[in-house]
Amino acid sequence: MKVAVIGGGGREHTLAWKLAQSPSVDKLYAIPGSAAMSEVAQCVDIALSDLDAITDYAKNEGIDMLVVGPEVPLTEGIADLAQAKGLAVFGPNKAAAQMEGSKVFAKNLMKKYHVPTAAYASFTDGEAAKAYIKEQGAPIVVKADGLAAGKGVVVAQTEAEAIEAVNAMMEDHIFGASGGRIVIEECMVGEEASLLAFVDGKTIVPMISAQDHKRIFDNDEGPNTGGMGAYAPAPVVTPEIRKEVEEKILKPVVDGLKQEGITYQGCLYAGLMITADGPKVVEFNCRFGDPETQAVLPLLDGDLAQIMYACAKGTLTADMVHWKDAASCCVIMASAGYPASSHKGDVISGLDAVDKEDVMVFHSGTAKKDGQYVTNGGRVLGVTAVAGDLKSAIEKAYANVKRIHFDGQQVRSDIGAKGLKHLK
Repeated sequence: MKVAVIGGGGREHTLAWKLAQSPSVDKLYAIPGSAAMSEVAQCVDIALSDLDAITDYAKNEGIDMLVVGPEVPLTEGIADLAQAKGLAVFGPNKAAAQMEGSKVFAKNLMKKYHVPTAAYASFTDGEAAKAYIKEQGAPIVVKADGLAAGKGVVVAQTEAEAIEAVNAMMEDHIFGASGGRIVIEECMVGEEASLLAFVDGKTIVPMISAQDHKRIFDNDEGPNTGGMGAYAPAPVVTPEIRKEVEEKILKPVVDGLKQEGITYQGCLYAGLMITADGPKVVEFNCRFGDPETQAVLPLLDGDLAQIMYACAKGTLTADMVHWKDAASCCVIMASAGYPASSHKGDVISGLDAVDKEDVMVFHSGTAKKDGQYVTNGGRVLGVTAVAGDLKSAIEKAYANVKRIHFDGQQVRSDIGAKGLKHLK
């Protein structure tokens, strides 16, 4: 079949790389793609925001399935548009994508269907929000309701910090319209992990667990980023916890949406806090995580295109999805100034020195200039290694990171360290 990946970041590069290995894919497109993605797919230069042009192109080209990477086109309804034109889509429709597009929608749904999550209240009035913070005390979590590129969450250690976050979102509009409504939550204590699942509307097949590292510096210090690295599987998600997530979180959410008249098809990402009381939901995303995708998909043993097509058609079965008995580690290399800003145009050297076996370099923010890759974003590269165990995967990933260089690069040195502690 002909498949098109929508997007051009590290997650989409990983999706395209994996789909290119699918025996059932005859031709692979990337819209708009990137210089790195052109090595595995035909890039088509259509703006990510032009949903009509993307779906018309797919229809005219005879593309069988769209695989949507980023959250923005999903929350804006690309799946609805594509389905109306007779195209299969891996990714939820606009109503289902509210699970990520509106934190208030997601929290209200969880409350209604008794899904474990942090206690919360939502506000459209800044003064009422600040009064609630003073009443609850700190630590406390402040979240913008809408999309904020993974940066719309402040874990405030003091009341003053929480009030500052409310002002930044509701008065200074740092996230635009996304911060017009906010959610304030209790601060959950525990260890974070992610469990992504393939969903066809009724059948849910969880992937292997992963753990993302959100903060810019080692030991989870500094500001939040889109993610500085991930590894899989995450030992904190024991088989018992995984089963609990499936039964008490994923199933009630998919069934609850169905009761609300909404069919969820695509990837459902549960961001979890593993607390003393069991797993609770931090957030839901309506697509593959970035950088979790770079850690999880290299461990998938099966035809990704067939799995995705089954999700789109409502024919998913658990026996389609198998995993390698291995571990992976993805280390993100970010540009100078990230996450506050990004540096563009720095020449990247050493890519040809990377191991050819069991090591992949996924491009998040690069461009090609005069035949050389240069930085073109905040997160630049994701260096992923696969090995028989987590320790070996981490060592292999960092050995290859050391071979790559660009000015001002930022790399955390402790990706996967929490996982190793559990294994001891």
